[in-house]
Formats: sequence, structure tokens, C-alpha cells
Amino acid sequence: MRPYILSESNWKSIKEEKTEVAILTWGATEAHNYHLPYGTDNYQIEAIAAEAGKLAWNKGVKLKVLPNIPFGVNTGQADITMDMNLNPSTQLAILSDLIEVLNRQNTYKLILLNGHGGNNFKPILRELGLKYPKMLLIATNFFDVVDKSQFFEEKGDHADEMETSLMLHLKPELVSDLKEAGDGKEKKSRITGIREGWAWSERQWSMVTADTGIGDPRKATSEKGEKFFKAVTQKLANLILEVSAVEIDNRYEK
Repeated sequence: MRPYILSESNWKSIKEEKTEVAILTWGATEAHNYHLPYGTDNYQIEAIAAEAGKLAWNKGVKLKVLPNIPFGVNTGQADITMDMNLNPSTQLAILSDLIEVLNRQNTYKLILLNGHGGNNFKPILRELGLKYPKMLLIATNFFDVVDKSQFFEEKGDHADEMETSLMLHLKPELVSDLKEAGDGKEKKSRITGIREGWAWSERQWSMVTADTGIGDPRKATSEKGEKFFKAVTQKLANLILEVSAVEIDNRYEK
């Protein structure tokens, strides 16, 4: 048993234990080009949370990594077969129930570790922070933790070189031959503001990409994935350490 993983823990070990920090991972179940599995986001985020949790636990943090939520917001992929969707309002309801448990049991620090680009927890945590003022609610995307350009050559954000390298490191048996992968070419919007990044509209996936990927994965390697994994998990472990140490009512510098 890993004592920092809730699903592997038992009542005897937990009932007298004070959990300082809860970590909730949130992934998605969706197509990832022709070469990666539908569970890619879940495999990645669970492994990252477990490793970061281990590093922080070994530094003395009393934390629990909660079971992963495996479905995310996929509203722009309604016509992609078996892409499973949770609406943002559903995510709000789920998070509200889970945060209510933590608040009631005096675990006031939650890190929400996101593994899917379609999930956006900022407005949800704004609302829940108002409802539960004792709670310190923090959200982060694993793909934003470090500068990806330090590790990978090709840009992208879905089934790209980064995700493929990470899966080659974590779950190589689930990665098909990269010769089978599409090139992940993204069709750009005709609207200038969207192309330049200062306006936004949800991407309609089947209009944007022929293979469901965004970014060419064919330069991916396990070695790149391992280096990226180590860099991300170390920074996340440091985040957990700082969250554990900070006083919620005194968390800003003078």
C-alpha cells in the first residue's frame, strides 16, 4: 500500500490520521489520434499525482491523493465516437459534494490537478470558494507546470509529441506504432482574433483535425517523456509542500 493514495489505504491506518492536503485529479476519456488510448489523460494525471504525492509524503506532508475523475468537458467533440462528456455544471456539482466532505472533516486544503485541456476549474472554484470560505482551493494543469519547449520539438496540445512521449514512458504497451499516427495538423480559424489568441471560441474537433490530434507526435520518445515527468512531478511536489506549510489566513506576503 502507498499510504498517500486514498484508494489503497484502509480504515485502520486512516481513522486517527490528520490529512493536511487533499489532491484530486481530473482527466478525460476521449480519442487521442490513432496511436494513443482513450484513457491517456487519466493514465498521465494519475501517475503524475502519485509520484508528486510520494515525493511530498517523503518530506513529511500528510496528504491523500483522491481517486481520479475520469470524464471531462468534451462539449466540442460531441460527434467523436465514445468521447465522454461532463458538462461544467456537472463538474460544479461533483466538486461541491467532495469539497463539502473535506470541509466537514477539517481538511481545508485541496489541490485540483487537471489533466485535460477542456476542463476549466477557475470559475467553479471561485463559486465554491465563496461557499466554503475556510477552504484553500488551488487548481493547476500538469501541462502548464514547466515550459514544454525545453523538452519537445513540435508544438501541440492533444496527442502531440509531449503526450505521446509521456505515454511511451508511462504506458508503452498502450501506444501503437507511431507509423500509424496521424500528423495532428490543426486547421486554423478564419477569424483573426482567434488565430492571434486574444479571442476565443470552442474548437469543433471534427472541423479542426482529421485524426483528433493537435500536434505532430512522430518525434516522441520515452526518454523525453521521462525527463518531462521528473520535472513536472518535482515542481508539483514543491507546490504540495508549500500548500501544506502555509497558514490559510496568512498566505500573502506583507
